[in-house]
Amino acid sequence: MEGLIFVIIAGVVGLVAGAILSRIILLKKTRDLEIKSGEQADMIIKEAEISAENIKKDKILEAKEKFLILKSDFEEEAIRRKNQILSNENKLKQREQNLSKQFEQTKRAESEARLLKESLQAQLEVVNKKKEELDKFNQQKVTILEKVSNLTADEAMDQLIESLKHEAEAKASSMMKDILEEAKLSATKDAKKIVIETIQRTATEHAIENCVSIFHIESDDIKGKIIGREGRNIRTLESLTGIEIIVDDTPEAIIISGFDPVRREIARLSLHRLVQDGRIHPARIEEVVAKTRKNIEEEIVEIGERTIIDLGIHGLHPELIKMVGRMRFRSSYGQNLLQHSREVANLCAIMASELGINPKKAKRAGLLHDIGKVWPDEPEKPHAILGMELAQKHKENADVCNAIGAHHDEIEMTTLISPIVQACDAISGARPGARREVMEQYIKRLKDLEHLALSFDGVNKCYAMQAGRELRVMVDAENVTDDRAEMLSFEISRKIEKEMQYPGQIKVTVIREKRSVSIAK
Repeated sequence: MEGLIFVIIAGVVGLVAGAILSRIILLKKTRDLEIKSGEQADMIIKEAEISAENIKKDKILEAKEKFLILKSDFEEEAIRRKNQILSNENKLKQREQNLSKQFEQTKRAESEARLLKESLQAQLEVVNKKKEELDKFNQQKVTILEKVSNLTADEAMDQLIESLKHEAEAKASSMMKDILEEAKLSATKDAKKIVIETIQRTATEHAIENCVSIFHIESDDIKGKIIGREGRNIRTLESLTGIEIIVDDTPEAIIISGFDPVRREIARLSLHRLVQDGRIHPARIEEVVAKTRKNIEEEIVEIGERTIIDLGIHGLHPELIKMVGRMRFRSSYGQNLLQHSREVANLCAIMASELGINPKKAKRAGLLHDIGKVWPDEPEKPHAILGMELAQKHKENADVCNAIGAHHDEIEMTTLISPIVQACDAISGARPGARREVMEQYIKRLKDLEHLALSFDGVNKCYAMQAGRELRVMVDAENVTDDRAEMLSFEISRKIEKEMQYPGQIKVTVIREKRSVSIAK
């Protein structure tokens, strides 16, 4: 019995000792695991601190680079503005010197005039005295002659007049010819003087319009968004605006190419809004282009109103104001039409003032003289005749209408304003570098190309692309089938071959797109 109790006690003691030993082992393992986890946590923290330090250094370097770039740009801008200020100061100093010289000359002239006046008064007194003495002497001579000839003074005068009559007529005729020749020479000299003074008193900036606009972007990543998946975004933009969008390796720039300045401006503003918004897809592009086109129409009216306000012209019909605004987006032989018309208006006003003619009427005729160039409905008429008809339609003065119609000698000049407008138009256009006929011929060829394609039935829109090497034709999907679209491209290409002259080849692309739209209410 005692042995059994001993065994039980030994077993209990063994169990207790085993439990305590296992508890000790478990605590040791737990402590080892905690130490290992702490070490791993410390390593992760150290790695995070190292990574954060590297990122911080990269950001600091990037910020420094950006700061240096901005600083360089700012310094360049500051230098440019400083140079401009210095240039303006030099001009002002030059003007002050010129004004000082003119003032001194004026004072000297006044002094000389005063001395001359005093001298003339003294000479006039001497002449009056001599005249009185001469009158007395003549009276004595007349008395002596009457006694000798037995004739009175009136009878002798009649005989003398009769005898000298034919000689006087001959001399008068000769003198008249000399006077006419002298008048012609002086008139030519005065006319040249007026024209030269008019040119010198008019200073405008002259710039040649081209067919390419550069759209700057912040990074080249935006180019991918503009192109879109499989090029659908850029194709949509080109088909809606009629402008070629060139996305190449040029850093941070996209080239907008087209001969029509209005289309280029619509494409440029649309791209600007799309890039700012960030949402670039076909539906959004259509919405932005439509809004931009409407804004351009409003801007045209605003440009016209601002132009007539600047020139001081009042009472112009709203339709004519709109056409004046359209001149901003039209060029004539490479010369911007609005700048040309403003320059002609100012020249006409100056020249009319010099000649004593109404300057306001002349300025009005000068501004409107090329108004026929921005009216697209009747391009077969000369722009001068078309402009005259438009002015008559909108109740412009008859003198202004005649000046518009006669500035290229299409009709007879019936007012003094007409030759002034013609001369000022020639002055503005004849300046070296003002015009380029090659550009005008190029734009005319592209417009003729578009008009040719629009003459076919079913054609909605037509755009000349690639400097006239490609013609994109949009047709009505409801009236033109796929087979007809193929035939239409062939017919247009054949007509181009027969009626137009062009270098190289022209690719005719007919685009037919079917859209089905319904609205869920």
